[in-house]
Amino acid sequence: MAATLSQWVAAARLRTLPMAVAPVIVGSAAAAELGSFHLGAALLALVVSLALQIGVNYANDYSDGIRGTDDERVGPFRLTVSGLVPAVRVKQAAFAFFGLAGLAGLGLILLSGHWWFLLVGVACVLAAWFYTGGKRPYGYLGLGEVFVFVFFGLVAVLGTTYTQADAVSGLAWAGAIGCGLISTALLMVNNIRDIPTDREVGKMTLAARIGDGPARGSYVAMLAVAVVLPLLSTGAHPWLWLVLLAGVVAVPACRTVLRATERAELIPVLKATGIVGTVYAVTFALGLVL
Repeated sequence: MAATLSQWVAAARLRTLPMAVAPVIVGSAAAAELGSFHLGAALLALVVSLALQIGVNYANDYSDGIRGTDDERVGPFRLTVSGLVPAVRVKQAAFAFFGLAGLAGLGLILLSGHWWFLLVGVACVLAAWFYTGGKRPYGYLGLGEVFVFVFFGLVAVLGTTYTQADAVSGLAWAGAIGCGLISTALLMVNNIRDIPTDREVGKMTLAARIGDGPARGSYVAMLAVAVVLPLLSTGAHPWLWLVLLAGVVAVPACRTVLRATERAELIPVLKATGIVGTVYAVTFALGLVL
């Protein structure tokens, strides 16, 4: 029996994809605020971000599967541990998407003329693979949140802005920090769900290291800071108050994270956090362009 297309799609973890789209929206809006929005560059950046996100999801499926980390986990469907797909095929899928990201990134470099972005691209792929891959994956050492904040926040947003405007602004930095924190919150709630099983197999994520209560509190704190930070610029951009809508959308997710007693209750929070990230990105962009 082989995996179906729907199972491959499920393993791509579509609920995480909004956090790949959000940085491109925010970074492009920051470029527009600088007077340099470029649709072609924005679309290429979007392909890079989406392909990297799907690639890292398949890479995690493969690496966690062959280590046995997923044997007792509670969460979305995984291809490798299901036995429906040979592990090597999942690995090949991961690198196929990394390759797609590389091709789109090369197009972005040709368009922008910034060849040093090749180094950024290599760093992104290495970070994606060694999160759970290699002999000493940094995701097992509690460093996953740091790298997610850097690459899905700072690098993704500021890189999008810079390839269009040849500069970054304070608002781009605010949006980058916000996107990074929301992406980190999504990873945090995923790891809160898996604390018991992760500890059993030696996967010491940040959530597993600091404990259940502090990890849940950090989820709420990250979303709160992400929402509040752009409001410091409402003097020049009063429409940035729209970002408060993301805070309103985040309330049910925060309530679930703080009150859930069963690990399975946290699974829908992944989708909810993705929605928060989408609302954040759209309202932030509207706040800059209106």
